[in-house]
Amino acid sequence: MAEAEDLVADIEALEARLAEAKQSITARFIGQERVVDLTLSALLCGGHALLIGLPGLGKTRLVETLSTVMGLNGNRIQFTPDLMPADILGSEVLETGLDGSRAFKFIEGPIFCQLLMADEINRASPRTQSALLQAMQEKVVTVAGQTRALEAPFHVLATQNPIEQEGTYPLPEAQLDRFLVQIDVPYPDRGTEKDILLATTGIEEADSHQVFDGPTLIAAQKLLRRMPVGDAVVEMILDLVRAFRPNDPAAPERVREIVAWGPGPRAAQALMMTVRARALLQGRLAPSPEDVLDMAKPVLVHRMALTFSARARGENLGALIDEVAAGMSRKKAAA
Repeated sequence: MAEAEDLVADIEALEARLAEAKQSITARFIGQERVVDLTLSALLCGGHALLIGLPGLGKTRLVETLSTVMGLNGNRIQFTPDLMPADILGSEVLETGLDGSRAFKFIEGPIFCQLLMADEINRASPRTQSALLQAMQEKVVTVAGQTRALEAPFHVLATQNPIEQEGTYPLPEAQLDRFLVQIDVPYPDRGTEKDILLATTGIEEADSHQVFDGPTLIAAQKLLRRMPVGDAVVEMILDLVRAFRPNDPAAPERVREIVAWGPGPRAAQALMMTVRARALLQGRLAPSPEDVLDMAKPVLVHRMALTFSARARGENLGALIDEVAAGMSRKKAAA
């Protein structure tokens, strides 16, 4: 009983801190509450996020603000086609001492940080993109045969420009799967755009302040894993993930027709974590089936692929996920 009371108290304290963090973030990144919530969810879950949006929508500003508010040491890499793996990971150089002796010294690359912004990640070659794979999954890098640990916590927030396809290299499926969520950054509505205009073109701009730090964020990530998840939520996660596998007997006919391959177990793991984060950000002690339906698109859309004929017809994965999730919601309401 005392343990349960302590858990409730810890969750409520974290909820208050998260509310302060959101307020501090939105002081500089105005509006776009959905984008802020999803990005915070990725950090709370210890994962990485892929931000998809047109230029000028504030993606870089969001990451910079997050670095301040979460108290994380941040770096930024502008990906270009000529970027090499050593430019990210670092390299060994031959150093000559004052006594004339020579020894190799490792010079750390920008990946040695806590919050890495990988700007326009799809502009780099596959060879350079792959340099991030080990870091994103194992939180270590191997250079010159030696494995070096990255500072905890470690998160990658990568951006992609959805309209610029010339000179780009689409991310491979294995790397996409390592992003916990895909976050679409839309145009702001008129009211929000007016607020942005007035807040950013004057003499002074609002500042954000630090709310978290590395150890506090790690503690929050551990606390998130202690949040209880009901059987109904677990079953809905399994139902939803398996519904998008075209070879699964439970898959709807439309999924079998247009989906080439569906999400794997990592998608179910991502849903299990993100529904807890959504509940936490909304001030609840446990996730609900509605959280599963809400997080379906950010978690699943980059972990699936349409068939060639479906792409040729202009089918859309996001619309398909909404359609299947809505069908599940209706079944739940009717039950």
